Amino acid sequence: MRLPAASIAAALALLLPACEAVRYEPGRASRAYPFDLPQGRVAEIQVMNDGDAMLIVNATIERFENVDLWLNQRYLHRLAALEAGQTLRVPLGEFWDVRGEGPFPGGLLRYYPPTPIRLVQIQTGPDAPLVGLVAIPTERELDVARLRKDV
Repeated sequence: MRLPAASIAAALALLLPACEAVRYEPGRASRAYPFDLPQGRVAEIQVMNDGDAMLIVNATIERFENVDLWLNQRYLHRLAALEAGQTLRVPLGEFWDVRGEGPFPGGLLRYYPPTPIRLVQIQTGPDAPLVGLVAIPTERELDVARLRKDV
């Protein structure tokens, strides 16, 4: 059975956007990560991967307002507030770097593996020291780390 050329072209047109090599939108470029600033402390706020998003669990009594949320010393997302006791889900598609590139959020038709959530920090002002959050690795990341250690 032969498929008509129009059917093949339509199928390719639907699949090509899913094979995007790099998430790139120059208009969404953020500021550069502040490598010159220290990390002042680590807050007991847990961060974990939730599919195509980051799940933030603020089990503290601390409230943060108008903060920059940094992922892996590269990607930035602005948070209006992180309330005390709040659980917040932030889609990875909302993070951007200084070049207008974004992390790979994962999903069924992804071209690259999802960007791991390894180092997460918040910053309360452009010159304020960074506050580290506790990143919880996924089971898959732990399995890969164990394999690398055994080799």
